[in-house]
Amino acid sequence: MIPEGIKKTIDTMSYYQLLEKVRFAPAGDPFFIGEVGEYFLKRTEELRAADPGGAVADSKALGWSRM
Repeated sequence: MIPEGIKKTIDTMSYYQLLEKVRFAPAGDPFFIGEVGEYFLKRTEELRAADPGGAVADSKALGWSRM
């Protein structure tokens, strides 16, 4: 079961914010483990499918470095 507070947090995050977490969270982050991880991935996929062009733009804007 996913704690309601974590589900609400994931639901309110934009695609950019979700992608940022994927790219820069440390290994073992609880958002990527078990049911929470499955829900996080599902939500990310839903937002990407809803706006593929926006997802590409967000990815390019975010980049791979936090310099």
